[in-house]
Amino acid sequence: MKSKMIFGFHAVTARLRHDASSVEEIYIDASRHDRRMQEMLRAAEAAKVRIIQADDQRLNGMVGTRRHQGVVAKAGELSLARNLDELLDMIEGPPLLLILDGVTDPHNLGAALRVADGAGAHAVIAPKDRAVGLNATAAKVASGAADNVPYITVTNLARTLRELKERDIWLIGTTDDAEKSLYEADFSGPAALVMGSEGEGMRRLTRENCDLLVSIPMFGSVESLNVSVASGVCLYEARRQRLAKS
Repeated sequence: MKSKMIFGFHAVTARLRHDASSVEEIYIDASRHDRRMQEMLRAAEAAKVRIIQADDQRLNGMVGTRRHQGVVAKAGELSLARNLDELLDMIEGPPLLLILDGVTDPHNLGAALRVADGAGAHAVIAPKDRAVGLNATAAKVASGAADNVPYITVTNLARTLRELKERDIWLIGTTDDAEKSLYEADFSGPAALVMGSEGEGMRRLTRENCDLLVSIPMFGSVESLNVSVASGVCLYEARRQRLAKS
């Protein structure tokens, strides 16, 4: 089983809670003795995970950042859906998907995964090229959501959108110049929310493949929202509609 490094208290504790057997060993900053470290150590000891003490320099080198909070875990990949067909075949009820067209900031990707998990989205889909990928920083920001929400990368996003339409999944794209508001869209059936990149928005082919374009109403001085915040606003509107219908 392929292993990867995850770091930060949220990400490591979430993995221990979700699937402790996949955690091979945990490296900790030996100088930390605070409450969060003690709680994490108790969880690791209960799961019988090997603890290895390390200094800050070694931890920095293991994950390429100083933002590890003194805890790094070596863990196996979880068995989430690996491709689009496998994912769609596993879903019970109407799918709710989040599609990110070229998000390049790992913090935005991690936050988007976190809100997708919170809103009950079945997966996050993104292109392999011109996108950040699920690296260690994105996984940390996701605070465990990367272990629960399938992150599926595709070679050709436009073709994937057409395949989703063939499965009767309604594609709702978000753009500032859309005539219709988010609150005029129907998310109660099979739906995929399509978000553009941080600076350029959706690419032309992505936009053309959407069944409906909507905008998020803005009432203040700012013109737009961060892509992860916008994803949260839209996904929770979709969840609100589904709860009301049920």
